[in-house]
Amino acid sequence: MRITRIQLTNWKNFHSVNSVLQDRTFLVGPNASGKSNFLDAFRFIQDIVKIGGGFQDAIGRRGGIKRIRCLSARKSTEVSISVDLGDDEDPINWSYLIEFTQDKQRRATIKKEVVKRHGIVILDRPEQEDENDPDRLRHTHLEQINANKDFRSISDFFSTITYLHLVPQLVRDPDRSVGKKNDPYGGDLLENIALTRKATREARLARIEEVFRIAVPQLSELELHRDAKGTPHLRAKYEHWRKGGAWQDEDQFSDGTLRLLGLLWACLDSNGPILLEEPELSLHPEIVQHIPALFSNLNKKNLQFIVSTHSPNLLFDEGIAPDEVLMLTPSKNGTTTRLAITDDEVMELLQGDMTLLAEIVLRKTSPQLAYQLSMFNI
Repeated sequence: MRITRIQLTNWKNFHSVNSVLQDRTFLVGPNASGKSNFLDAFRFIQDIVKIGGGFQDAIGRRGGIKRIRCLSARKSTEVSISVDLGDDEDPINWSYLIEFTQDKQRRATIKKEVVKRHGIVILDRPEQEDENDPDRLRHTHLEQINANKDFRSISDFFSTITYLHLVPQLVRDPDRSVGKKNDPYGGDLLENIALTRKATREARLARIEEVFRIAVPQLSELELHRDAKGTPHLRAKYEHWRKGGAWQDEDQFSDGTLRLLGLLWACLDSNGPILLEEPELSLHPEIVQHIPALFSNLNKKNLQFIVSTHSPNLLFDEGIAPDEVLMLTPSKNGTTTRLAITDDEVMELLQGDMTLLAEIVLRKTSPQLAYQLSMFNI
């Protein structure tokens, strides 16, 4: 099961969006067009269902309704997220809709919560009990184990979403894991690796080591160990003029090596959709252009990847189809989205030559006045 469609209304940059998603979807658009905010819609639902989370927590993490609601919303006050879950044979196996606003006390409150199974409604809120007790509408049924019995499978699915935007310096920080859990920026990456069952951990590290031998010059071995304080460290052996080579801990790894480590571990560790922010950062272009194929080669669990990028190298893979590229275009009325395959100009320029896809979609979504930067004097 994967997310086959998402519809957003008044969500951050997006006044109205209805986007089909594939096993791989690449988000392309200029800075501040909403690529991160598009990914954050999925994170919002995950925050609702995760342990210690919930609807009010998800709202609070984002600064309240005022900061979530699209500036182009005008009179409409409601914000909504609707997702379909399914596969190629049955793209609408499940549907989940949440619509919310704030009450007179500026508290986040649910206007609608709807769950459908094969198009049949199995939850439609507000219910009579909600009318009798409006405070019930400050929490979703999705997050409540005593209320989601008939659709718990989608709650479990949303909890498997992984978001990664690794910050190398957090991985190098010796106190990185203190008080952190499921940190999308990599603060607890090494602790998570260390807590994985030994046989599983060693098998995954062996696969990562295979990739590193190709991508990282002179690296020959990779292993995990703990220091005297019990803090986990990942170390790599690098071959050089000395026969035994030399070992280095992660604090000496390059940014690109750490980012690649996080990406590979996420692919091997996740059981659900993976959201990636610009995975090409700090990596050599020759490595970047093979990342899409790497998703497929490492993926034995039919994972879904939703990836934001500015890199033509990432999109250079001829295996990327036009229905896997979602172009974001900002405007005064909010950012719009369009699959490359639905854009007549893109398809006319392609004429079956997929090697041109990256060049065409990046040019089409680039800032129109970017050329003026070369004339700017400070």
